[in-house]
Amino acid sequence: MRDLKQEMVIDRKYNRLHGQNVTSEKGFALVAALLACLILLALGMLVIHLSTQDLRISAKSVGEKKAMSAAETGIHQLIRNFDPQNLPASAQSNIAVDAVNAPGDFYTIGAPAVPSVGPAFLPMAGYSIGGGQSWGQRRYNVDVTGTNTSFSTRAEIGVGIGYGPIEISTMSR
Repeated sequence: MRDLKQEMVIDRKYNRLHGQNVTSEKGFALVAALLACLILLALGMLVIHLSTQDLRISAKSVGEKKAMSAAETGIHQLIRNFDPQNLPASAQSNIAVDAVNAPGDFYTIGAPAVPSVGPAFLPMAGYSIGGGQSWGQRRYNVDVTGTNTSFSTRAEIGVGIGYGPIEISTMSR
């Protein structure tokens, strides 16, 4: 009987050494525990991602509103300082909106240009004078961009400006 036990031990060692099937289940609990930990880790990462998604969307919305407000400030400055005799002087680049209350908000005003599509002059009602004179407004297109560096957002607005009243008749004097 002792010989039979010795043969079984020798036979198991031989099978282990030569890569044959051994009915041992040692290490299975470790593999199962690792798989369970990986599944729990993936589930935890999914929960964290879904719970912070609302915060990211809210932050992006705030940044877009700040960029739009900076662009609106740029439009007000454009209207206030517009000079049709010196169009390049109306352009401004990276001007801070308010360094104290809104430190990351900037606006950029592009150079005003005569529109390539549509009429260059628009008649104004109530300004027609007898004798063939007509009055109207000269059209200009400008791009105003607002940026917010805190949230890395940007808003661009295309603005049309009418300057007048100016005489738009083709009468020669």
